[in-house]
Amino acid sequence: MATAHIESKLEDIAPIVIMPGDPLRAKFIAEHFLEDAKQVNSVRNIFGYTGFYHGKKVTIFSSGMGNPSMAIYAYELYQFYHVETIIRIGSIGAYQEQLNLFDLILAEKSFSTSNFAMQYAEEDVSLVEADQELTDKIEKTALRFHQKIYRGTIHCSDAFYQEGKLQSDISKKCLGVEMETFALFYLAKKLHKKAAAILTVSNSFVKEEETTSEQREKHFVDMIKLSLETI
Repeated sequence: MATAHIESKLEDIAPIVIMPGDPLRAKFIAEHFLEDAKQVNSVRNIFGYTGFYHGKKVTIFSSGMGNPSMAIYAYELYQFYHVETIIRIGSIGAYQEQLNLFDLILAEKSFSTSNFAMQYAEEDVSLVEADQELTDKIEKTALRFHQKIYRGTIHCSDAFYQEGKLQSDISKKCLGVEMETFALFYLAKKLHKKAAAILTVSNSFVKEEETTSEQREKHFVDMIKLSLETI
């Protein structure tokens, strides 16, 4: 079994996938959190690893950046590798003053002005929901471990560098901005699969704070642990 972008065998991919954007974060998770981890994909340096977390088989598979890249890998994993559940773990820029660096956000809905849904299925859709059962399970897991998490709507943008972010109504209604959840949630709905997203605040547009690239790769351990404990 192989696709244009994934070289894995069918049995190499678990039904549950934890999906960071950064391939090096996928490598970090496999090396530090999984038992018997083996690399199952390296095509285009999009790394995938499958191993066990407390006896539970799980695949860590990077998505790359942006809705188009996320859509390629989520679609192929759902459609061709029989993946049932994808939990995105990634970074997010905070729109709200109460959010600090390294805080966790649980994306309940993703709002976007992207034309992804129109191109995919000729649908005029700007708001999609995560799987509510899975999202509730993540929130309950966070409570069990006394992990504070902010749940709400996030903004999914196609442009990383945007002018006037905080002048728009979007920033007033959303907790923060990232670039992948809309495609993931939309495809999960269309393919009758499950998707959720746990995001770590990497920078703030209110306080002008920002983490380093090394911190984004190796120090966002709370969302990693939360996603793994949830499964």
